[in-house]
Amino acid sequence: MSNLDIMLESIQPACAASRAAALARLDQLTKPRGSLGRLEWLAAELAGITAQPLPRVDAPAVLVFAADHGIAAEGVSAFPQEVSAQMVANFAAGGAAINVLAKQIDAYLEVVDVGVVTSCEGIEGVIIDRVRNGTGNIAVEDAMSLDEAREALMVGVRAVERARHQGCRSLILGEMGIANTSSSSALLAAWTGLSLQQVVGRGTGIDDQRLAHKCRVIEKALSRARTEADPLAVLAQLGGLEIAAMAGACLAAAAARLPVVVDGFIATVAALAATRLCPDASDYLIAGHRSDESGHGHALQALGVEPLLSLGLRLGEGSGAALAYPLLRSACAVLAEMATFDDAGVTAEPETRPL
Repeated sequence: MSNLDIMLESIQPACAASRAAALARLDQLTKPRGSLGRLEWLAAELAGITAQPLPRVDAPAVLVFAADHGIAAEGVSAFPQEVSAQMVANFAAGGAAINVLAKQIDAYLEVVDVGVVTSCEGIEGVIIDRVRNGTGNIAVEDAMSLDEAREALMVGVRAVERARHQGCRSLILGEMGIANTSSSSALLAAWTGLSLQQVVGRGTGIDDQRLAHKCRVIEKALSRARTEADPLAVLAQLGGLEIAAMAGACLAAAAARLPVVVDGFIATVAALAATRLCPDASDYLIAGHRSDESGHGHALQALGVEPLLSLGLRLGEGSGAALAYPLLRSACAVLAEMATFDDAGVTAEPETRPL
């Protein structure tokens, strides 16, 4: 049995007892029952995820996985493929949006080259854990072999292990890869049966003509790919190396009982891949936001989650998840630090006598 299989078998559902204990405590805090809305739901979810009635999610890790996509050769993106490596260098230099946002939440930030075509080995601070030199062009061939898909999953697992070694208690996953919305749309269509009009969006801001071309290319990829019940086979046929790495990170987080704040469209499809491989992994996912990418709402629906924020973002990198993270910290603080009615000497029950 492989290390991946062993990890998959170790994943358990979230702890119902800890979630129930958190809900019971929330009802005893000095506030009308349920008056903190989804913050109370979030506190209870985090209790179940961590198996702690008073959870802690401080010391977040932002893990950004970068890789290139062969389908970029079909002209589906507004940007050339070399931008992937250029943005990795920008991450390493601290100049990207996720760098700024990670600082705001005091996060540990790691950038991993899973398969950028222009190797990032000379960029200081980048973790080199490459599976292959970009994916195949899914319009004409599989993105990767089954063995390469497994190895890409393990890249994410190793990243989570490093984050845990740093003392991190929660994860934010980000990505960089020109044309990765095309691979994500193909995966979402393959797993849900949704039409391309529902799942294909403008990505980096393409015009109507290029959007129509993008749909035709993805349709060609879906027609070429074999119908498979095995989610790993679908991931290998249509996915991306960074998508697989994020899926592996979701699985590793579930095995370690760490919450994952899911970012935008690509990260959500990666999370969906994780749940296809292990349904119980869904218990450990918190949707950070709903992006402006047209397929994201459908991906969230397929995952069965409601996002915390909706800010019109479409950047990726983990940016929306980083913006949502303080809500997790606040939910934990409310649960742990608010006084109960008994502690404060406040009457718990509202008056029910007639006027």
